[in-house]
Amino acid sequence: MRVASGGGTAVQDHVALAEIELCGELMIAASAADGERLSLDFIDEVLRVVRVVEQRDGGAGR
Repeated sequence: MRVASGGGTAVQDHVALAEIELCGELMIAASAADGERLSLDFIDEVLRVVRVVEQRDGGAGR
């Protein structure tokens, strides 16, 4: 019987690790919050979401 060696073959999925970290942050915030639900604004704050508002120039430069 052969067993595969574990040396040097570890692969990290950085996107998955980031998602797990964000989920953990949400769970911590939810456990410390008063009430049943977190507001959308508070969730954005916990996840460090920044809203970008596009400003239109009123058609200048067309």
